[in-house]
Amino acid sequence: MTTCILADDEPHLAQALKAQLATAWPTLQVLAVARNGVEAAERIATLRPDIAFLDIQMPGLTGLEVAQGIEGDTRVVFVTAFDAHAVEAFEQEALDYVLKPVKADRLQRTVDRVQRALARHESDADARLLAALHKLLPAQPAPTPSNGWLRWVRASRGELTEQIAVDEVLFFQADEKYTCVQTAQAEHLIRTPIAELAALLDPGQFWQVHRSTLVNLRHVEGTRRDETSRLFVRMRSHAIELPVSRAYVHLFKAM
Repeated sequence: MTTCILADDEPHLAQALKAQLATAWPTLQVLAVARNGVEAAERIATLRPDIAFLDIQMPGLTGLEVAQGIEGDTRVVFVTAFDAHAVEAFEQEALDYVLKPVKADRLQRTVDRVQRALARHESDADARLLAALHKLLPAQPAPTPSNGWLRWVRASRGELTEQIAVDEVLFFQADEKYTCVQTAQAEHLIRTPIAELAALLDPGQFWQVHRSTLVNLRHVEGTRRDETSRLFVRMRSHAIELPVSRAYVHLFKAM
């Protein structure tokens, strides 16, 4: 049986899509409905569905960012309210998508297309998706020389707001509507998305190792591979091991 997850931060739209899919593809099993990009990424990693229907604009991570970090054979269908210019870009890259509000005939065409692709066991779908996403994801603006790289962040911990030097940050990690700022002493929260932080931080010091994670190289203790050859980063002063997405494994070849 073919499986899928749905991801949309508007629950009523997710349930509407689920109902429409029940008509367009009665044998499709919906494993989970994610409420944001971070949750969608977690559900895909743990459930490994055949298909992920991803809303483009979600808190935490966008649908594009979730798709970029997928490990495995999950095929992506974007559900988007983008304008005509963005839709044209999707068509040029031959990505599967449906427009909001979702119309039954358009959804049926997408379902038919996905079914054919799954039946053919397209082996190059993952590579084509990654190549397309590199073109579709917006380029991140670099800080101007006058401002330099980000040196401090104002982050919350409970009712307190603190000024934290980025040199003290072990890693930043997306968590639903917030980004966690982890130091050796405590975890704080900010609202700046990972993509924006990546553009503001010194790339010689902070590496993106996953769709939701930036690590401070000054606090990296080493790496480890598990029995399936997945790579993990070990941090000093913290017990957690952070997974490295396939797209970023090459960064650690010299380490």
